[in-house]
Order: sequence, then C-alpha cells, then structure tokens
Amino acid sequence: MVDNNYSQILDVIKPNLFKGIFPYEKFPVSKFDNVTLPYDLPDDIWITDTTFRDGQQSMESFTVEQIEKIFKMLNILDNGNGLIRQSEFFMYSKRDREALEKCQALGFEFPEITGWARPKIEDMKLAKACGVKETGILMSCSDYHIFQKLNKSRSQVFSLYLSAIEKALEYGIKPRCHLEDITRADVFGFVVPLVTAINDMGKAAGVDIKFRICDTLGVGKPFNGHKLPRSVPGLVYYIKNLAGLKSEQLEWHGHNDYYYCTANSTAAWMYGASSVSTTLLGIGERTGNCPMESMLVEYHQLKEPKNKINFAMLNEIVAFFDEEFGFKVHTKMPFLGAESNSTRAGIHADGIMKNADIYNSFNSKDIFNRNIKIVVNQYSGVAGISGWINLYYDLARDVRISKKDSRISLIKNLIDAEYDSGRTTAISDKEMVRFTEQIFGNTLGNTGVNDDKKGVL
Repeated sequence: MVDNNYSQILDVIKPNLFKGIFPYEKFPVSKFDNVTLPYDLPDDIWITDTTFRDGQQSMESFTVEQIEKIFKMLNILDNGNGLIRQSEFFMYSKRDREALEKCQALGFEFPEITGWARPKIEDMKLAKACGVKETGILMSCSDYHIFQKLNKSRSQVFSLYLSAIEKALEYGIKPRCHLEDITRADVFGFVVPLVTAINDMGKAAGVDIKFRICDTLGVGKPFNGHKLPRSVPGLVYYIKNLAGLKSEQLEWHGHNDYYYCTANSTAAWMYGASSVSTTLLGIGERTGNCPMESMLVEYHQLKEPKNKINFAMLNEIVAFFDEEFGFKVHTKMPFLGAESNSTRAGIHADGIMKNADIYNSFNSKDIFNRNIKIVVNQYSGVAGISGWINLYYDLARDVRISKKDSRISLIKNLIDAEYDSGRTTAISDKEMVRFTEQIFGNTLGNTGVNDDKKGVL
C-alpha cells in the first residue's frame, strides 16, 4: 500500500512560482549562491532517444513504416555499443502500438524500447499489455503545474504519483519518473521528498527506479554556483545524494529555449547522472530537444566506445527527414549542416589547402564522411578559387593548382565581374565548373563532384 505520510513534503497553500527568478514580464533572472559542487562523472554514461515521443509531438505524425525505418537507423548508428540505450514510444493509438510491435519484432538489443504514460492506473495496464519492461510516468513537479494545470495540492499529486508507482511495480514494469518542469520547482520542499519516497518503494520491491530530470522550458543553467532551481549541477547533485540514488537511476531531459540544451546535458553527466535524453536532429517542442548527434560527439570527448559509432548514418538520417517530412537541417547546424565545415573566406581556404586541421578541428571525412567545402563568393580571392578547384576535382597534393597560377586570376576576373554587376549570392558549384572549364578546358578531367563524395584532404 502507498504510504500517505506527507511529513517530508512542504505542503503550501499558495504556490511558490519563484517570481524573483521568473518575473514573466522579463527574461528569467540568473541568481547565484556560489556553492561549489564536485564533479561526479559516472563510469558508465549513455544516451536515450525520445524522437518518437517528444520529437514526434513537434512534427506531423510518423507512419508505422517511418518509425520502423528510423528505429533501424538508430540501431545502425549505435553499432552495438548500447550508447543509444533506449528509445521512448507512445502507446495510446492503434498506430502507436503497431509501430511499437514492429520495432519490438526486430529483436534489437539496442535501443531498448520503453513507453511513456500518465500517472493513471489505466496507463499502467496499457504498458503491461504492450509488453514494455520500462515506462516513463509523467510527474509534474512545479507549482505552476501542480496548482495551475492539475488544480491539486502537493500532497494530492504526491499520493497520485505513488499510486502509479505502486501499480507499475505490481505489473512488473520498471518506472521512470519524469519530474516535469523541475527547473521551476521547489527542490527541497517537494522534489527530494517525492524522489526519496518513490526510491524507498523501489528498494522494497528490489527495483532501481529511474528519475528523469526534465527542464521542460529550457531554463536550466550548467554553471557551478548557480542557484536552484535552475542549476543543473545542483539538481543532479542534491537529488542524487539526498535521495540516495545511484548515477544510473538519473537522467537529464532538456529543451533548447535558451541555447543551453547540449551544455546542460553535458553538465548532467559531469555532476552525476548516467543518462541524457535526446532526439535525432534536435526535433521537439518549441526550440527542440537536445540533438542526439551533439551528445554522441560530446561522449567521445569524455569516453571511448567499444565499437566505432557509425556517424555516417547521420547523413542518411538527414536525407530521410528531408525526403519524408520536408524537415531541412539548417545549413549552419554543427556537424550535419551543408555548410557546417565549409568556408567562404579566402584566408581560411588558403590555410585549409596547406593543412586541413588549421581550420578543421577533426577529420570530418573520416568520422562523418563529410568533406571540408569551399564556397566561392566575392571574398574568396585566388586562394578560395584554387582551393575550390583542388577539392572539387579531387586533385592529388602534387598536382594541385596553386593560387599563384595565372589561370586562377582569370577565373577571379570572371567572378569579380559577376559581383561588379550587382550580384550578392555565392557562386554555385555548377557555375564554378563552367568558369573553370572556360579557362582550363578539360585538363582537370571529369572527376569533380558536388555532393561531398570527393575532395579528401
């Protein structure tokens, strides 16, 4: 039976909305307590996927076939590491359940399929019927949600949440408590007592219940010394240590409203949470969730996977989202944008042709199967033009065209004429081929491509 002892909860009559931090008429206020918390990076850290749940909520509904295809891509991307450990599914509609069953039938070890549910008995029955071993359970934590959305008191939602946990454990399902809007919640007056009570229930049942720390509005900050409830280090540290949790019981889930989602996710790892929640390409409500690809890269800066992550699969995922959903990755998006490792500056192009790592911090061809690109415009100069030719035509180092070659100056004259006549856009690869062949003829051969397949440095 649920223990209805609320002695640890600070049950208030008037909601605490932290108006000194969230004035609403202004941006949220950063406040500091200057408390220094220790780093606590777990030995085992990993990523979970919510593309089919939180991500799909922000887009048109995925078909069963599209979900199955994306799920297969996640498995290929992970390459048997278990780094992309779980993927979260809806269970409510017939289409949701069919997609879940299709992906279950694939028999993949990773990502493991989990569910998402409300704190209701019927939802726990649904999770059991769907055959998931673990399900997320929505648990709104801030007084904004408790008082203004649910129209309940803290003690009432406390009882509601524990009843849902009791039923999940009865059905043999591992609960994952989604502590919604925690970055605007009373951490010591409600969250820690709630987590402690639920964890005690799990211990009694021999289950390590998980807790997802949800930065629902993306207002969290990754800085040590920042004041609760916005402090990611503080949230992870105090919940973990005051409630007596293991690192593998803690997961961070953040949004990008203030551009902090990747930094906050990394901070969650650094201060003691084993897991971070992400979506492919950062899709999600409003500004989106933390992009999975950003955390895969971040992982490699902290740990070494047992197998090589198949980063090249992300190119197929980008193309799939474009073709199937009309979702286009911004050209400047890190790692995956069309111009993420391109330059339009002649001085940069000159450096790249001397040594690629002068202006590229990692081997993008080897890791992402994406080449450095040079885009020619009015600022490219002879260095940019010669660099474009050398990369486009995949010329070996000993036969590359020098920026001092007189023919490069002739091409520059043609380009300068374009901009002298009022042009403002970059010169396309097709136009550059025409200019190059006008001056060089066919001496460079027919090896050029314009789709990142050649031009290895």
